[in-house]
Amino acid sequence: MDEKERLIKENEELKKEIEKLKSIKINQKNSMIKKASQGKSMSRAPFGYRIVDSKLILTENFREVEEIFEEFLKENISLRKLAEKHHFSVNGLKKILTNFTYIGKIKFNNQIHEGNHQPIISSTLFNHVQNKLERLGIK
Repeated sequence: MDEKERLIKENEELKKEIEKLKSIKINQKNSMIKKASQGKSMSRAPFGYRIVDSKLILTENFREVEEIFEEFLKENISLRKLAEKHHFSVNGLKKILTNFTYIGKIKFNNQIHEGNHQPIISSTLFNHVQNKLERLGIK
């Protein structure tokens, strides 16, 4: 077998390997979409929750989540000051304020699914906070 034939064969083997990896990736993503559509959490537990038997359960400090949403909405306080008050980074606080988990939903792959966990805040409070974030140009 000359060099050209060897390279052609190697190229074909690499193409097959790439297709196999693509198939695995698609299967993994489909599995995760199915999990999300069943209301199961897709990552580690957000602040205020813990995972028990693959289900999100409220922790002792879950009421602090509602306090954070209420304070942001009702008080004239900067994200930095609110983050410092609750011992978060500004980015950590933004993740809390935009996390659909707190209204009993699961967001995955830009789709929102009904969760199988107890919400901490109302969707009304969540939506008001989203509106304020948008008004302030916070992403």
